[in-house]
Amino acid sequence: MSKSRIEAFTDGVVAIIITILVLDLKLPEQHTWAALWQMRMPFVVYVASFLMIAEIWNFHHQMFAAVEKTDAHVLWANMNWLFWMSLIPAVTAGMGRTSLLDRVRHCTH
Repeated sequence: MSKSRIEAFTDGVVAIIITILVLDLKLPEQHTWAALWQMRMPFVVYVASFLMIAEIWNFHHQMFAAVEKTDAHVLWANMNWLFWMSLIPAVTAGMGRTSLLDRVRHCTH
């Protein structure tokens, strides 16, 4: 597989990961400041996850700029990387549903 095909496939998968990430961000039914304040934790977790994906994707492009030849090892290493990236929306959803204080309380009991 050519380097450009791996990069194009990776870009598509990362775009889907970001789309899935934002789909889990539910807007409040009430359009008030209080309702928006209640969703602050999911939003902060979303922003952190988005920035992490963006940084990893940027690093991937910098790394692939140095790649001269691809083979099955490069392809499978890239697929491994994409597998772990694809878990970010699931982890983000879980982190956004419970507050940090709730998780600390759960750990201390």
